[in-house]
Amino acid sequence: MIHTLSELAARLGKNQRLLGLDVGTKTVGLAVADPGLIVASPIGTLKRTKFTQDARELGKTIRDYGIGGLVVGLPLNMDGTEGPRAESVRAFANNLLERPDLLGWEAEIAFWDERLSTSAVERFMIGEADMTRKRRDEVVDKMAAAYILQGALDMLANQRRLAAEADEDERGDEDYDRD
Repeated sequence: MIHTLSELAARLGKNQRLLGLDVGTKTVGLAVADPGLIVASPIGTLKRTKFTQDARELGKTIRDYGIGGLVVGLPLNMDGTEGPRAESVRAFANNLLERPDLLGWEAEIAFWDERLSTSAVERFMIGEADMTRKRRDEVVDKMAAAYILQGALDMLANQRRLAAEADEDERGDEDYDRD
C-alpha cells in the first residue's frame, strides 16, 4: 500500500526498520534505518535484471533486516512535476505491491522527493571524500539511497519534535489554568 511518510512510520511494528531505495534503470541502491529511525546506513546495490529476480532479492533484504516499510526515492523534475523517470519508479513500486509472493511481504511504501540526491552525494564524494571515479561508481547508488532515507528520517524526527513541543505547551497551559 502507498502511504505518506508519517502514515508509513506509524504502521511500523516494534523494532521494524525502513529500507530506502534509489531505483535506477540498471541498479537499485539500498539503505537501512536503525530501529529508532534516526540514522540511515547504506547496505548495498542490487543490480537490476528481471523484475521477478529483483523482487526476490529485495524480499531477502526485507527479511534479513526486519523491514516494515520502504521509502522509495521519487525523481521529480526541478519544477516538481513527474517525468518518465518518476513514472518508471512508480511502476516499479506498483509492481512490488502487486507481487507480495515475490517479496514474501505485503509492501508498505512511501515516496520521498529525491531531486538532486545523486548529484549531492557525488559532490560530497568528490569534494569531501576525494574518491576516485571508479570508487564513486561503486558506491554512489547505495549512498544516494542513504541520502534519500536520511532525509525522510530527518523529517520524521522533526515531526516528533514538533509534536512533543505541542504536547509540552498544552501541558503548560493546563498547569497555568489550575493556578
